[in-house]
Amino acid sequence: MWNAVGESPPRQQIISSPMQRCHAVAKQLTSKHQLPVTIDERFTEAGFGSWEGRSRSQIKQNNLNEYNDFYRDPIHCRPTGAEPIDQFILRVSTAYDEISQQFSGQHNLLITHAGVIRAIVAHVIHASPMGLYRIQVKNAGISRICHNKFGAMLVFHNQ
Repeated sequence: MWNAVGESPPRQQIISSPMQRCHAVAKQLTSKHQLPVTIDERFTEAGFGSWEGRSRSQIKQNNLNEYNDFYRDPIHCRPTGAEPIDQFILRVSTAYDEISQQFSGQHNLLITHAGVIRAIVAHVIHASPMGLYRIQVKNAGISRICHNKFGAMLVFHNQ
C-alpha cells in the first residue's frame, strides 16, 4: 500500500469509503501525513445482494450460470437483490462530481473499491454502463484524473 501512494504524497485531502478496508488505509495515511480525511458513504462498493460476503470462487462454484450471465450482461443480469447499476453509477458519479467541486484545485486521494473506481473512470471517459466490468482494477493500484477548464481527463490507470 505504501508503495502505491509514496512516502510524501502531494495531496491536501483524503476522501474514503467508510468500509473498513478503505477507512483503515485512510486513517494510516492521515496519521502519517497529517492530512484531513473525509468519509463519504457514497463511495461504498455496489451492493451485490445475494453475492454479498462471498468470494468470486464461491459464487462461481455455487452459481456458475448466474456468474457468467452477470459478466456477459451486468446491466440486466444482476444478482438477486443487487443495487441496480444505474443507481450505483448515479450515486458514485454524483459523489465524484461533488467532491471534485468541493476540493477543486487540490490534489486529493480517493480510497475506495474496484466497482467505484470503474464507475468513476467510466464517468470521466463517458463509457457506457455495459463497459463497467470490462475495466480491470488492481488492488492498491493508482488511477489519476486531472481536472482543467475542459473537464476531467484520465491521465493513467492501474499504476
